[in-house]
Parts: sequence; C-alpha cells; structure tokens
Amino acid sequence: MTDFVAAAEGEKENGRPTEKRTGIIRDPRYAGHCMGQEEPECPERLDVLNALLQEPGLSGCFLDISPRMAEKEELLRVHSPDYIRRLEATSGRGAVFLDEDTRTSSHSHEAALLAAGGLCRAVERVHAGGVDNAFALVRPPGHHAERAAARGFCLYNNVAIAARYARNKLGLARILVVDWDLHHGNGTQHCFEDDPSVLFFSTHQAFTYPHSGSLREIGKGRGKGYTVNVPLLPGFGDGDYLVLFERLLKPIALEFKPDLILVSAGFDIHFNDPLGKMKVTPEGFAGMTRVLLDIAAQCCRGKLVMTLEGGYNLEALRDSMREVLGEMSGRRTTDIRSIIASADPRKTAYVIWRVKHVHRKYWKTLAMSATGEPVADTFPIMERLRGDMARWMTFFRI
Repeated sequence: MTDFVAAAEGEKENGRPTEKRTGIIRDPRYAGHCMGQEEPECPERLDVLNALLQEPGLSGCFLDISPRMAEKEELLRVHSPDYIRRLEATSGRGAVFLDEDTRTSSHSHEAALLAAGGLCRAVERVHAGGVDNAFALVRPPGHHAERAAARGFCLYNNVAIAARYARNKLGLARILVVDWDLHHGNGTQHCFEDDPSVLFFSTHQAFTYPHSGSLREIGKGRGKGYTVNVPLLPGFGDGDYLVLFERLLKPIALEFKPDLILVSAGFDIHFNDPLGKMKVTPEGFAGMTRVLLDIAAQCCRGKLVMTLEGGYNLEALRDSMREVLGEMSGRRTTDIRSIIASADPRKTAYVIWRVKHVHRKYWKTLAMSATGEPVADTFPIMERLRGDMARWMTFFRI
C-alpha cells in the first residue's frame, strides 16, 4: 500500500497541495478543421473546453501557450514525404476523403500543422521550465495516423512528432508515452516499436477499432518489451484502471526512468461516451492523472505533457477535463486509495497476470507478484477459463 499512499499524498507543502504552473495550448484556428455535420470529432469539442477555462475557479489559473506550425523536418521524422505532400494538397479545397472515417476541409492542414507544432511547443516549454506541465487542447487528434496514411480522424501523429522532437531536438534520452484512449494508438506504436528510447504503454478496449494492440505486440528488434499493450474488455471502471496503472504502468515506468512523459488523453473511456463501453467517471480521470503526476515527480521532475485525443460526449469531455486540469495545476489532489478500493479483482487479476507473464522477461519489476513471490507460470484454471470465456464472448458480440 505504500505506493498508493505516495500517490494519494501528492506533492504538498505544509500539508497542502502545491499549486503548479500548468500551460494550455489553444488557438481558434483548430476550429478550421471540420469533417462535416454530425461527425463526433467536431470543433465543438474545443468550444466546451475553452468555455471550461472561463469558469470561476479556473479562469486565469493557467498559462496560455500559443502554438506554432510544425516544421517539415519535424513531420519527416514520423511521416513519409509523399504523405505530407498529399495532406498539403488538401489546403484550400473542400472535403477530401482520406479514409472512411477521415476527411479534410479547406483549413484542416493548417490545423493539423498547429496541432503537431503546438504539442512540440508545449514539450519545449515544459522542458525549459517555463511551466511545470502542460495540456495541448488541439485537434485533429493524432495517435491513429500512420507513417503514410490518415486513419481514425487523425492526420499527423501529434504525440509521435512531439516524442521525436524531444529526442532529436531537445536531446532527451528516454520518453514514456501513455495512451489511455478507448482505441489503440496504432500509429504511435508502429512509429516506435523498434525504438528502446520510447516506451509505449496503452490501455484500450479490445476487439474494436483499429483492431490492433494485442498483448503479444511487444515491439520489434531492439524495441522488444518497450511496447506494452493492455487490451481490456468493456466495463472497466475507475478502480480497475487505477489498479492497472499502479500494478503495471508505475513499476515499468519507474524502472524505465523517463526524462519526459507524454500522454495521449482520450476521454472516450467515459461511461457516457457514444463510441465506447467503458465506465470511467471524471473522478477516474483525476485518479489516473494523479498516478501519472506521481510517476513524473519521481522520474523527471514532474515533466508531464498531455494532448487531447478522443472523447465525443461534450459534457463528459468538459467534466473530465475539469478534474484532470485540477490535478495538473495542484488545485486538487485525489486520494486514489478509495477509488482503488472499488476495483473488481475478477476483472483486473487476470489482466495483470497476462501482462506480467508476457513482459516479465523485459522488466524486472514485473517478474514479481504483489506478495514478492515470482510471477506464477500458470493462473488458477477456473479463473483463467472465466477470463478467456469472457474475451471470446465479447469478441463474438462485438
């Protein structure tokens, strides 16, 4: 329980939470990207977040950071020249369909450059100490974008571009990318799967778009073990996520010792999101943020940068972001112990065992169970059958 206590206490002075300088990337030009009426990834997503920042108690509490355009050199570290030219050619044009889910409008490319460049600027400011941490309120999102293809509402892979910027321009040795979006960050994984300097940790709903991110996808070559996928069945809630963060993410991260933590923050795991079947509440998002802040405080002097990915129920997005920003700015400190107490061990125990069984050869901290014993080669047969049956039933139902 000592890890839980540390996370619950947070950073305090005289017993009170320490307020942080939290930077916010935002710009009206992000509204220039519009994929059409009734599309879930819409300009209104940022409208509600900009309104949130004007609420009493939040107005004036954050440092605005103006985004910049991503430079061609930065894009080329992640995307192919032909793909960049294809996106450039959409400027000033009407609707251009890039895949069945993704299309551009006349100002989409400008918004995409500002999204990738804005996240790089947030990383730069956090690295330089101008702010303690930052959240990039950008769109279009990015984690599905592949080297040469747009996918799943995403044009440029913002978080991958920012990670490469941190490595190549700022000289950081190790980057941790955490993706808690409902959907697996296929593009981010593929960008770094052979790179041991970037650890990619993803929790996501199994058997749904983009149908990647299986437990056995662990990286390639020198990058084996640095891709950690935690596919989940529908119905995981606040306590379940926090147990996974505490028992899997935290020990791996503390062993990896990142110089910077980047987060693909998708709010489509909220219980009211129209695209997902998870049960996370705003308090759960606060708890996950608290765990990440605790890891950052122990590893990299609090250097944490989040970027917006999914989240398509506007009220859920607003309410969840309010809690996340409260944690980041130090205006609240969630005691995660009470949330963890709500976890369902019937859901989490088998997931934890499966991840440890695959990754224990790469991470010393995963070779041991919670009791200090080596991780067992087998799992109780009835519990394993129950877990496997649930996975198969979910697969055929979805």
